Amino acid sequence: MFPLNRKYLTTAAMAAGAILHAFAGARANDVVTLGASVQLTGSSANTGRYYKDAYQFAIDKIDAAGGVKVGGKTYKLALKILDNQSNVNLSVRQYVQLVSADKVDFLLGPFASNFALSDSSVSEKYRVPMVQGGGASSEIFTRGYNYVFGTLPAADDYFASTIDMLAKLGIKGKKVALVVADDSFDASVAKGTRQHLLDAGTTIAVDRTYRSGAADFSTILTEVKAADVDAILWSGHETEALNFIRQMQSLNVNPKSFYGFTVGVPTEDFRRALGKSADYAFGMTPWLPDAKLKDRWFGDAAAFAKDYQAKFGYAPDYHAASAIADVETFAIALERAGSLDPKAVRDAIAGVSFDSVYATVKYGTNGQIALPQVVVQVQGGKLVPVFTDHFVGKALFPIPAWDKRP
Repeated sequence: MFPLNRKYLTTAAMAAGAILHAFAGARANDVVTLGASVQLTGSSANTGRYYKDAYQFAIDKIDAAGGVKVGGKTYKLALKILDNQSNVNLSVRQYVQLVSADKVDFLLGPFASNFALSDSSVSEKYRVPMVQGGGASSEIFTRGYNYVFGTLPAADDYFASTIDMLAKLGIKGKKVALVVADDSFDASVAKGTRQHLLDAGTTIAVDRTYRSGAADFSTILTEVKAADVDAILWSGHETEALNFIRQMQSLNVNPKSFYGFTVGVPTEDFRRALGKSADYAFGMTPWLPDAKLKDRWFGDAAAFAKDYQAKFGYAPDYHAASAIADVETFAIALERAGSLDPKAVRDAIAGVSFDSVYATVKYGTNGQIALPQVVVQVQGGKLVPVFTDHFVGKALFPIPAWDKRP
């Protein structure tokens, strides 16, 4: 699937055995280093910043509380982060660099499923645990890999709660347009969503896949408009979501009742970019800054969100919260393992169960967390939780036509 990456990995893996024995010698001043390649520049930099900032924020918080006790000895955590420039091939090379040249101890992940899918091959070949909160595709977790763990819920089920809500709102059995990008994450979303719609007795009147990074949706929107659908379910990346909504408005494309997105809606940037045009859009998130979510380092999720905003000048979303849980996983697992041996730490990660400001973190047998999505809606410029497995807020429904809005 990734011929360039595999060729590189085949050569690099020859040194894997020696590298595994080099961890202790490479460590200085009782520091455990977590390494990551993240999108700091390029097309995905806006989301990549959540991971860079949250990784460092968590490490600083843990170190300020005294670090991590491993087998009777205390270690501080440190972060080695590289910029993959939103290039997946560069990202793979950088993960090889992190374990071979930089000799980091353990790995944190990049953003996006296609990156995590490819980069986790480095983790598996070198037998170095990777905990990542940027990739949700089921493809990452169905290869029999033992060294990759994920804190995002399964992409196949991203629209499950949305479809459940739609049935309760009376859309069951009606016509839906499914529009998805062609990358690994969105392919998983599409596969799972088709099954959920089938189970709900809903007709997929339009089923279109677009090239990831596309900016022009006019052809798809013309088809959606002609099909006179009741709802649009859309999956892709945030910049594409912004373009899709703007073109919906300019072409006056109005599903009868509803449109919802896998990404974008929960973020402050999305709402600021669209202004009033963001209103009524439905989305989803596995995390909201609820004070009921507590952990040993940040107190609770509401306090975490306030502190994060003050430190970085922008609000965290679930990307940042999942990245916090990634770092905390290592802190908990290191203590449980009582060792810095990668295999012992890997086994400890597989067995952790702890409360964080993100969620209760417990990995399934495939290495992925199970976590429901909260359906949210933009109402008057604010994000409002609407539905989990029951209504937790009032949905503004059906969505009014673009030319009928105040």
